[in-house]
Amino acid sequence: MDTPDLAPAPITLPTVTRPDREKLEGGIRFEMVSEFTAAGDQPTAITELSEGVGQGEQDQVLLGATGTGKTFTMAKIIERTQRPAIILAPNKTLAAQLYGEFKSFFPNNAVEYFVSYYDYYQPEAYVARTDTYIEKESQINENIDRMRHSATRALLERDDVIIVASVSCIYGIGSVETYSAMTQDFLAGNQYDQREVINGFVAQQYRRNDAAFGRGTFRVRGDSVELWPAHMDDRAIRFSFFGEELEDITEFDPLTGSTYTKLPKIRVYANSHYVTPRPTLNQAMDKIKAELEVRLKQLEAEGKLLEVQRLEQRTTFDLEMLAATGVCQGIEN
Repeated sequence: MDTPDLAPAPITLPTVTRPDREKLEGGIRFEMVSEFTAAGDQPTAITELSEGVGQGEQDQVLLGATGTGKTFTMAKIIERTQRPAIILAPNKTLAAQLYGEFKSFFPNNAVEYFVSYYDYYQPEAYVARTDTYIEKESQINENIDRMRHSATRALLERDDVIIVASVSCIYGIGSVETYSAMTQDFLAGNQYDQREVINGFVAQQYRRNDAAFGRGTFRVRGDSVELWPAHMDDRAIRFSFFGEELEDITEFDPLTGSTYTKLPKIRVYANSHYVTPRPTLNQAMDKIKAELEVRLKQLEAEGKLLEVQRLEQRTTFDLEMLAATGVCQGIEN
């Protein structure tokens, strides 16, 4: 006789609410859409687990054989508690399956996907004996990168958020304060210096490309600046200026040019999770230089001259890249 597969349900944890930050799309409630209703032990599980969440229970477990509706039960709990949730899966395959299921249960809410964006990754390496340096080689999945940005933005702008993630999400991508500091707010009818707006996009790691407009780039056309935000798939934003007045903020299709809607205000997030304000960057660079001096003296005392030369060369190069562009190769490490 086969033993039923008793697997715990996806864990749902409430995210931290930051009341001091205005959410542009806040106040939307979770609304579950399904032709099915809870049956069997599900009503009892939904009631007891929801009460446990309300009472501040840190650990609860839902057991059930494969196909018994654990995902449906957890979706009902999210709807009843009205709290943001993160669903952790052990791998990308299961995460994708759960993402599709929760997306179908909550079509009107922000169900987001956050997994590693590397299709291929070979870390850098250095063999001191032969003075051989193997550069990092990676291939990034652009669609997954966009979904990671969409998930991050949703957490900061909405209350009705469900993040489906692989366990790799436990590794930090920086502080929310630093990431939030690298945003730009625009309000139609306000006064803005177009040159400063462009400089702001560059500081946020957006690239100017007037010929090949794509995600993560912006272009300038006369009095209009068009930006393709990092979290958007098939829509871009057009900022129309008259002198220094921002007349209109328009969402449009970058392929056909057709207009979707006019926006009264918008918040633009950075094109990279690793973008850092200049004062913080300068402070970090000073610390890196001080640490480098200590490490070089240690290696010299040990007679490791080849390592001294290599470490100084690579670190100096990275510092120059940080000073010039705000980012360097391998900064996510």
